Amino acid sequence: MENKDSPRPIVIVGSSGHAKVIIDMVNLQGGCHIVGLLDRFREKGTEALGYPILGKEEDLAELIAREKVEGVIIAIGDNFVRKTVAEQIKASHPSIRFPHVVHPRATVADGVMIGEGSVVMAGAVVNPGAAVGNFCMVNTNASLDHDSILEDYASLAPGVNVGGGCRIGRTSAIGIGAAVIHGITIGDDAIIGAGAVVVTSIPPRVVAYGSPAKEVRARIAGKKYL
Repeated sequence: MENKDSPRPIVIVGSSGHAKVIIDMVNLQGGCHIVGLLDRFREKGTEALGYPILGKEEDLAELIAREKVEGVIIAIGDNFVRKTVAEQIKASHPSIRFPHVVHPRATVADGVMIGEGSVVMAGAVVNPGAAVGNFCMVNTNASLDHDSILEDYASLAPGVNVGGGCRIGRTSAIGIGAAVIHGITIGDDAIIGAGAVVVTSIPPRVVAYGSPAKEVRARIAGKKYL
C-alpha cells in the first residue's frame, strides 16, 4: 500500500486471531485507516479487536457511501473461504480496491510482484524472481525462494520453506514448518501437512504429509482443513 497524506479508509473482513495480525500489519505499514470490521458471525454494533463490528459483507455498499470506504482486506485464514468472499465482493463492488499488506520486517526482493489482497507477514522472505498471486498468505517466517510462484489464494503457514523454481497451485495450503525442495509443483487445492518434507511433486486436490511427503487421500476443493 502506498502512503498518502490522508490515509485511505478501509474495512477488514474477519475478526479472528488472523485478523488481529493483519490489523497490526496495516497499522505498522501506514497509509490506511481501519474504519471497522465486517463479520457475519458477530453482532453488528459490538466490538472486536478494538474496532466496531459494522455488519457483514452485504453492508459494504452502505459503508462505501457513508464512510467513503476505498478498500477491503480479507482477514480469513481458510483459502477457499477467502476466495469465495473475495469473488463475492468483487462481483458486487467492482471498483473496490484490495490492497496488499507487507509487514515492515518482511524481506521482499526488488521486482517481486505481490497481488491484490495478499499479506506477507513478519520475518517472511520472498526472493528475486518469485511471484505472489492475489489473496495469498505468506505467513510468519515463511520463505519463497527465487523464481517460485505462489498462485492465487494459496498460503504458506508459519515457518514454511519453499525452494527455488517451485509452483504452489491455486488455493493450496502448505502446513506449518513444512519444507518444499527446489523445482517442485504442488497442484491446485492440495494440502501439505505440518512438518512435511516435499521431495516429489504433488497432484491437485490431495492431502499429503510425512517425511518424505506422500499422498494419503483425495480431497474435495473447499473442504475444511483449519
